[in-house]
Amino acid sequence: MSKPIYISEYRRNPKNVLTVGTFDGVHLGHQALIQNVVRRAGQKEAPAVVVTFDPHPREVINPSTDGMRLLTTLNERAAIMQDYGISDMVVIPFTRDFSILSSEAFIREYIYDRIGVDEIVIGYDHHFGRDRQGSIRTLNNLSEELGFAVEVEKAHEVRHITVSSTVIRNLLEQEGDVTTAAEMLGRYYELGGTIVKGDQRGRTIGFPTANLEPENRRKVLPAVGVYCVEVSLESQVFRGMMNIGYRPTFTGERKIVPEVHLFDFNRMVYGSRMRVRFLKRIRGEQKFDSVDALVQQLIKDREECRMFGTGTEKP
Repeated sequence: MSKPIYISEYRRNPKNVLTVGTFDGVHLGHQALIQNVVRRAGQKEAPAVVVTFDPHPREVINPSTDGMRLLTTLNERAAIMQDYGISDMVVIPFTRDFSILSSEAFIREYIYDRIGVDEIVIGYDHHFGRDRQGSIRTLNNLSEELGFAVEVEKAHEVRHITVSSTVIRNLLEQEGDVTTAAEMLGRYYELGGTIVKGDQRGRTIGFPTANLEPENRRKVLPAVGVYCVEVSLESQVFRGMMNIGYRPTFTGERKIVPEVHLFDFNRMVYGSRMRVRFLKRIRGEQKFDSVDALVQQLIKDREECRMFGTGTEKP
């Protein structure tokens, strides 16, 4: 699998072992379920399939001005799924009409008739169909008639908290807690985008920065503050620190600006793509009384980041 497959292009296979869900973040709970799908598919020499939706159902059911914030884009999910051994990620376009389809009709018309299924592995609390009325009971009721098996995956906890995409979003957006989020994701949270030209003020104080334009405006941006990061750029990996905020010491921007200072790097790379991994939150954003005070703090931040362990291994 190199990319998601939309259901209109998918060829039905009655041998599929599959699971269904949005899987935003593909966190540890999702991973346990996916690994179970891959394991059971391997035992049957069958395809391991994930059925997911785009856009996120909440964008359609409860639309908001800002839109749903995502931990992973569709392509990011596909790449992670492939790493875990999923054969195909089948995407169903989530529309208003689709949202009112009954849970039984969803299983019959989409899962059984169009995708094909021999076994469904499902999370312990998964609900689906109109008003989320479908449940494990619905699957069990249909399984004997349609001839597929049902396997239920239990909850997954970190620090006695049940792992969920909502919990992780809140950790990142409200607290900037990239450490606990990484524990729940099983990897460091990442943000990709393009380097764009800023006001170049950082260069004048000895801390040149690369301003990041996120590749997807719906991606979760961690809370305002300073972070220790690892950056993939031009086939190389660099360490650095990232400020997400309004730069109150200088301008007091009206919009949030994500900017990265890379250690041991001083080239013009406007237009290049960059991928940032958030290793650790250092502090919140501050307004300093002088530029000198800001510089002294940045020096301390840099030393703290340099002392932090590598981000190449999992958290």
